[in-house]
Amino acid sequence: MEEQKENFEAPINSNTPDKTGGKSIYIGVWKKYATFKGRARRKEYWTFTLCNLIIDLAIYSLLVACNISKLYIVSIIISIILILWILSLIIPSLALFVRRLHDINRSGWWFFIGFVPYVGGIVLLIFMLLNGTTGDNKYGPDPKQISQ
Repeated sequence: MEEQKENFEAPINSNTPDKTGGKSIYIGVWKKYATFKGRARRKEYWTFTLCNLIIDLAIYSLLVACNISKLYIVSIIISIILILWILSLIIPSLALFVRRLHDINRSGWWFFIGFVPYVGGIVLLIFMLLNGTTGDNKYGPDPKQISQ
């Protein structure tokens, strides 16, 4: 008698949770350093943002601790490290932001609405919180379906 093996793999469009860890998501964004084409999931955007916030706060905390301890030379070195870190984030953050806009079927040019006082930042925050377009859109395949 032949035993039939059951396939327990979830279909691509199922709502099963993604097993991708935060570290691999963070590194994945750095691998797409200046890739403005394609789409980025909400999870990818917010993981990258949160990790960078934690790293920024850690470096800034060191800077404050050195200033309190009157270690001014070390403070200058940490300030330089902080500035270089923030500068290194500009291109990947902008690329990820544009890919996130693509995920909700919006052009990357929507980035510039952020320069409108008061309203622009709120609009972009809402865009970043929206769920991505289900299925393919004009910017590429659904990253949720690809990752599952």
